Amino acid sequence: MQRLSGLDASFLYLETRSQLMHVIGLVEIDPSTMPDGYDFAKLRAEMERRVAAIPAFRRKLDNSVFNIDHPVWIEDEDFDIERHVHRVAVPAPGGAGEVAELCGHLAGQTLDRGKPLWELWIIEGLSNGRICAMLRMHHAGTDGVTSAEMLAQMCTLTPEPPELDSSKIRESAGPPSRATIAATGALNYFVQRPLAMAKLLPRTVSVPVGWLRRAQHQSAMPAPFMAPRTRFNSTITPHRSIGLSQLSLDDVKRVKNHFGVKINDVVLALVGGALRTYLLEHDELPDKPLVGMVPVSVHDADEKDLVVEGTNKVTGMFTQLPTDIEDPVERLEKQAEFSRTSKEHHAEIDANILRSWAQFAPGTTLSTAMKVYGNRKLASAHPPIFNVLVSNVAGPDFPLYFLGCRVTAVYPLGPIFHGLGLNITVFSADGNLNIGILACTDQTPDPWEIANAFDDQLKQLLAACD
Repeated sequence: MQRLSGLDASFLYLETRSQLMHVIGLVEIDPSTMPDGYDFAKLRAEMERRVAAIPAFRRKLDNSVFNIDHPVWIEDEDFDIERHVHRVAVPAPGGAGEVAELCGHLAGQTLDRGKPLWELWIIEGLSNGRICAMLRMHHAGTDGVTSAEMLAQMCTLTPEPPELDSSKIRESAGPPSRATIAATGALNYFVQRPLAMAKLLPRTVSVPVGWLRRAQHQSAMPAPFMAPRTRFNSTITPHRSIGLSQLSLDDVKRVKNHFGVKINDVVLALVGGALRTYLLEHDELPDKPLVGMVPVSVHDADEKDLVVEGTNKVTGMFTQLPTDIEDPVERLEKQAEFSRTSKEHHAEIDANILRSWAQFAPGTTLSTAMKVYGNRKLASAHPPIFNVLVSNVAGPDFPLYFLGCRVTAVYPLGPIFHGLGLNITVFSADGNLNIGILACTDQTPDPWEIANAFDDQLKQLLAACD
């Protein structure tokens, strides 16, 4: 039995029919490299073999009416691969638009909490002869870093099936025990949480004080609820739209080196430029810069003051996106300045402050409040917390094979929220920068316009390098 951390469990509490808390990886693969030829039944059998060495794919949620703490993970003794790996064909002609529409429909479906919280859809019938593997995993059981690690466990350097790690095969979340769930939950609630709160309060006081001090000297990252309103900042529905783009990593590095900035600065500048183009075309560009929230991994942070370590080890950093600047080079230089300010400010804040406060997340209260918040469309009643969520995850810079099939692209897609209906996630792999855009169809029915703008933005910066 493994207890969820407060942050892990919060993704369960925040989930409603419209606000779905799963992360997605769209993996485009070439089936011609599969040993002895492609066959769905053979691919599913190999996936079943690999899952034996991926403990996170074999665990499911469990709880007790007497548990006053967060839920737990237990081993699924009735695991059945056919309940997780499915096959579907994309409608003709099988282009990128049809694939994105099908994946958008699947992205709008809830995961069954009665089984391990993941599923894999094998999408056949692509016009280029390739296959798309769509992996959905609930955020309660993974973050950006662990998602990449899980994906890596399904990938190899050659098409041949690998030997499995015997220690991972033996690893187990353990059997259910209602008495243990209740007893350890009571211990955490009445003993561990008060001790954690006593340590947390002194660490928290310095956050607003430092923020105010930096704001007075114009050296603070933007505060929550200070972002301008856009179409992305209203209540979302269950409908999802997807846009995809793939850029050359060498081109991005050329821009980085020429202007003396970081890759993340280039990524954020491309995001700002693409959103500027999109909002201008719709005559909706705010006068003020947009605000992005960038997830930051804290896997190396000290965890001694946490009640439960959990799986999600992440915090967030706010940064302005200079969408008010027309010139792409000036926008990049300003973005680098904004990023430096945000990083310096963020470095002063306790890396585990979000995870620490999430320990006290009240499950029933938070779930009820989120349903009321969505049903009453309260996201439009206050200033946006931020405008867009932008995540940049570094992957392997060499060829990989997914269950024996050569990987040609990996597009990540993160969740969206009421009032925060646009997620842009970037994953670099094998010489490419893969960009996945997830939006609410009722807010952004045309995310491909944003996706296509990335290529144009990069071309403008490359032209400035000549």
